[in-house]
Amino acid sequence: MKEIRYTITDPLGLHARPAGLLVKEAASHACAVTIAANGGAAVDAKRILGVMKLAAKQGMELTLTFDGADEEAAAASMEAFLKANL
Repeated sequence: MKEIRYTITDPLGLHARPAGLLVKEAASHACAVTIAANGGAAVDAKRILGVMKLAAKQGMELTLTFDGADEEAAAASMEAFLKANL
């Protein structure tokens, strides 16, 4: 199991466009990917409604957890995505 943390810097937070892109990126990996905001309940990062339910704003810390065959590659890919988009 691999875990990464990222603090949102985008003034708009995790709104619809980046949330959709995040779900698409997570879905491209075989491992299970969960995401939580500020230590709250974790949701499936491959489901748009769960990601939008986080209502993550600027300054909130996201915790992504990866569990499965390609977790190392998925973690690196998602970390690069977060840095580029949030």
